[in-house]
Amino acid sequence: MVDWFARPSSVWWGFAVVHLYFLGWMASFFLSGGTFSDTEQYRQWAMDGYNPESLDGKISPWVYPVLAQIPIFLAGIAGPDLYLLVWFLIITALNAVGLAFLTRGPRKAKGIAPAWWWLFFTVFMGYLSFARVEGITAPIVLIALLYAAERPVVAGVLLSIATWIKVAPAAVLVPIIIASRKRLQVLASGVAVTAVVGLGTWLTGGLPHILDFLTNQGERGMQLEATFSTPWVWLSVFNIAGSKMADNTAINSTEVYGPGASVAAFLMQPLLILAAVVAAVLLIRALNRGAEREELFLEGALMMTTAFIVFNKVGSPQFIIWLAPVIIAGLTHDWDRWKVPAALLMGIAVTTFVIYPLFYTPLIHAHPVMAAILTTRNVLLVVLLWWSVKRTAELGRKSQVVPEAKTA
Repeated sequence: MVDWFARPSSVWWGFAVVHLYFLGWMASFFLSGGTFSDTEQYRQWAMDGYNPESLDGKISPWVYPVLAQIPIFLAGIAGPDLYLLVWFLIITALNAVGLAFLTRGPRKAKGIAPAWWWLFFTVFMGYLSFARVEGITAPIVLIALLYAAERPVVAGVLLSIATWIKVAPAAVLVPIIIASRKRLQVLASGVAVTAVVGLGTWLTGGLPHILDFLTNQGERGMQLEATFSTPWVWLSVFNIAGSKMADNTAINSTEVYGPGASVAAFLMQPLLILAAVVAAVLLIRALNRGAEREELFLEGALMMTTAFIVFNKVGSPQFIIWLAPVIIAGLTHDWDRWKVPAALLMGIAVTTFVIYPLFYTPLIHAHPVMAAILTTRNVLLVVLLWWSVKRTAELGRKSQVVPEAKTA
């Protein structure tokens, strides 16, 4: 039986079971012409168009980078009633491509166990990944990371495309630029993708809005699930100093309110920038001290991506999906070295699943048990960040020099 699980064919059977389960679950919505979670907003954009001036104060589609419009529009090709089904099939196709890259060719043997990890992760996070833009970008980022050591320019192109769908893949692209011997070519590939995106946006009349995604978050407060919101979650639970959780209806988000919450929200952006700079300095230091390049950009990608989550005033549960491609690629590179962060992320996925979709309503009503589960999830994120910083720093020790058999 154990041997069966070690075969590439077994992973595809697992893939079929997991995706058929979610297809059946989503069918309870799309068979009646409905949608689930954020796909309702995506469907509205696909039907109404992308001109913010015609949305009468509704949420702007330019909250995402411009290439997100491609899958959002494409999912409407069969009409509004089947929008969720087509959206699901797009993500399933991308996942299948990612799994093929993981379990065939030179990774045929090493990719089996990480592929099973991915499937178990999807069991808990599929309710989010099949209903969010993150489900589109995750397999693209995975393929880029699997390519990055041998073909960093291809990885740069894929990550640049993914970044113009959702900003988070930039946290993976930066470590590759730092660690790769071909960093100038990788950087040039990103510039080229950006130029093409800019040209296409200009030709379609959307250029004035191309950077709206950078400013649309500026007025947000501290979202309930954000790591740094934890103190105000507990202040709300115990009803201290008028602290509360309440909806920000303008952006369809639940935020925390109380003493100092607005100051924290203001400080999160500079803290995030500072964390990114510190992470980059650690990577450059490790590189200059002889770190093995593939391990460096993988651990750097984990450090940078986790920092993007921990130091973010927006703590949406789908952010956890950002971490999965990095862990999968790390497990493929060195299972023993990456089994600790893999276990941590699985724990984060399980607690996130309990928060959403299971018991989000009790959480926003300040239930103490759910506050404890959210706190546990946030502590695990901080531990994961600590692990990635520690291991990256270790790579920078002179005694850590390793002969480079495969470098980017």
